[in-house]
Amino acid sequence: MTDASFQAETTAKAAESGANATENFLERSRAAFDGVVVDHARVSRLAGRAIQALNDIIVEEKLTYPEYNAVKAWLIKVGEDGEWPLFLDVWLEHSVEEVASEHRKGSKGTIEGPYYVPDAPEHAWDGTISMRENEPGDPLLFSGQVRAVDGTPLAGARIELWHADDLGFYSQFAPGLPEWNLRGVFIANEDGKYAFNTVRPAPYQIPTEGACGVLIEAAGWHAWRPAHLHLKVSAPGYELLTTQLYFPGDPHNGDDIASAVKPELVLDPHPRTDGEGEVVVYDFVLDPE
Repeated sequence: MTDASFQAETTAKAAESGANATENFLERSRAAFDGVVVDHARVSRLAGRAIQALNDIIVEEKLTYPEYNAVKAWLIKVGEDGEWPLFLDVWLEHSVEEVASEHRKGSKGTIEGPYYVPDAPEHAWDGTISMRENEPGDPLLFSGQVRAVDGTPLAGARIELWHADDLGFYSQFAPGLPEWNLRGVFIANEDGKYAFNTVRPAPYQIPTEGACGVLIEAAGWHAWRPAHLHLKVSAPGYELLTTQLYFPGDPHNGDDIASAVKPELVLDPHPRTDGEGEVVVYDFVLDPE
């Protein structure tokens, strides 16, 4: 395969991943909004402040009519391309997460992102994630303990893991990958300990073929997310922890387009004694509900 054809295939996969992420969000959100009672005062306050903030920017920056029309056309394109979930997850979710978790004393969380899928296959506390035979990527042994903020080990805690492959693609979103590739749930043992085998994921660019890509190019930004593992850690009676863990030395840890990296979330991997990849030890501390 030539460099040009590889780049074209990669671009097509990224675009399909973005479209599938939007459909996934819409499917998951339909049930969530059934029967919701609207708080009109809250909606009025939030919408009013957002509209006023935009009007303030227009006045302060002396927005011209050509600029206004360009913004209007871009907003229409975001909807036509189905990229509102992408836009919101990349540029706003990190602030929502910060507000939602500011009371916590346990482990740091961060954004979920658009590629989570529930009901992944379950494994023993020391299992191997679902992957292809000879899965590309450096082997990674990840282990640790789940405990409460008071130090109590949380037996039977669930550790949900999902991440991109060595080309930056997620199963069920990019074509050509097995359904549960690099997705799994690990159940901690009686001491709250867990260990799983996987491979180190690759950094990747968010989809840039649609309206979000237009914004990135016009602003002179980059589209990169550093390599990361996604995890949800839970136990009965404790708050769900949703987080991402990153690898040291990634050039985009400091300028992640999704602004999701926190110092506490950067791992400290070491070479395995058997020479087969890397090993990481990382404990999760959960807050009571």
